[in-house]
Amino acid sequence: MKKRNVINLIRYHEERNESAFRSEAAEIARDFDASGDYQLAEYIMALVSDANAFVPQSDDEGGFFRKLEPSSSPLPLPEAISADVTGICNAIAHNAGVNKFLFQGPPGTGKTETARQISRIVGRELFAVDFNVVIDSKLGQTAKNIGSLFEQINSLRFPERAIILFDEIDALALDRIDTHDVREMGRATSALLRELDAMSDQVVLIATTNLYGSLDKALSRRFDAIIDFGRYTREDLLDIADVLLSGLLQRFRGAGRDMRLFRKIMSQMEEIPYPGELKNMLRSALAFSSPDDPYDYLRRLYAQACPGSPVSDLARLREQGFTMREIEKLSGVPRSTVSRELKGGSDE
Repeated sequence: MKKRNVINLIRYHEERNESAFRSEAAEIARDFDASGDYQLAEYIMALVSDANAFVPQSDDEGGFFRKLEPSSSPLPLPEAISADVTGICNAIAHNAGVNKFLFQGPPGTGKTETARQISRIVGRELFAVDFNVVIDSKLGQTAKNIGSLFEQINSLRFPERAIILFDEIDALALDRIDTHDVREMGRATSALLRELDAMSDQVVLIATTNLYGSLDKALSRRFDAIIDFGRYTREDLLDIADVLLSGLLQRFRGAGRDMRLFRKIMSQMEEIPYPGELKNMLRSALAFSSPDDPYDYLRRLYAQACPGSPVSDLARLREQGFTMREIEKLSGVPRSTVSRELKGGSDE
């Protein structure tokens, strides 16, 4: 170990430069190992190693990253998207150098949640970039911050244990020729392109965007795969609604379960929401329903599916294909009364 190593250690510690500090310590350990002091070398490496892939930091305000916990809740996806996600997991597992992925599609289609699921499946920690720290109002500072951000990314001690998430990357990378974009963000996009080109292929990076059409085309070309999360059919969304409600009913024990009636109600919707909004809609209907009425949440959903059509309009319910038993649950009117008013409709 040389005096330079000691000075560097102290300097990096004072600068809170974690990655440089650990690199210097590793160099010291290699020197001891080369000189035959194997136990000391192993001890130093044990001190600077831990369970996390890295400790994200920046020069100020607590770092460029925030850690996201992996997701264990069900994530129903259309078959086409699910197959792409399986391919991504395989690419990561085989460390094939296919490591930059862009998830694009409308809000609520499961892009961020899928990143959390991938983190769980492949056993890696997920760190989201905090754009509030990266983007700076000072001229040229954002581009400098991007450089510092990627310096940390490329200094990962254990790149095989981490995934970096650029959630809504359009915050940094709107089209450079867009006349509505400020020049500073154009410089930021150019810096991002350079850093992506130089990024280690051992690091897995996932980016998401709701504004794919507005992204700089040069940025799109930097990704190994672009996954379209807008590929939901109406039948996909109905199937996903079933899965989401089944999961929620396990928490709302007092709510009645009638999946056939639920699907009929959802089929009345002109446009079925994407999973993010859909889950919130179902959760709210259950949470605000009367605890004394097990089917009140279905009435609330019907009101959203058919605005302007009250559940008291029995004839309208019949026209929509609901059975006498289903009309009874929706309207609260006894089945015998429903049958009498509708003059002998089917009781099934």
